[in-house]
Amino acid sequence: MTEELIIAGFGGQGVLSMGKILAYSGIMQDQEVSWMPAYGPEMRGGTANVTVIVSDQEISSPVLNRFDTAIILNQQSMDKFESAVKPGGTLIYDNNGILNHPTRKDIKIYCVEATDEANRMKSPRSFNMIVLGAYIKIKGFLKYENVISGLKKSLPERHHHTIPENEAGLKRGMDIVKEISI
Repeated sequence: MTEELIIAGFGGQGVLSMGKILAYSGIMQDQEVSWMPAYGPEMRGGTANVTVIVSDQEISSPVLNRFDTAIILNQQSMDKFESAVKPGGTLIYDNNGILNHPTRKDIKIYCVEATDEANRMKSPRSFNMIVLGAYIKIKGFLKYENVISGLKKSLPERHHHTIPENEAGLKRGMDIVKEISI
């Protein structure tokens, strides 16, 4: 099993954090992992993406041009990465700020209204955990308890008080994600 994933959006949306949590989660399951971030010099508000590979085999290169899964959090990323999802792959996106929704018929497309749900939960910081919860449910290869362990490992100890809020976001994302038919 090998999962090649890109998470892309604006800096400040938790893109790199989601990738780090997934990488740690893979490690907790004794998988080989690669985590490779890319972001512009402006960080918050600029574009950011991270590629993550989780595999039960040795990873030869962290550089990817095609992905099994793309998690898309803004229009610029949709424009750039929708076509890079492998046929039969998966695209997950938050619909907030997306004007041109995905149109491919050869991939599975899921929408998670994470921005709206985070606002309903009065927890805007849980946005990325809602998205991550959707991914975990859809793909199903990471054990929930390993994701929680990955979350704890990736968060500095001074932020561990946010773990219950993050767990609530993960669970909510698992509940609200829906497949889109094109």
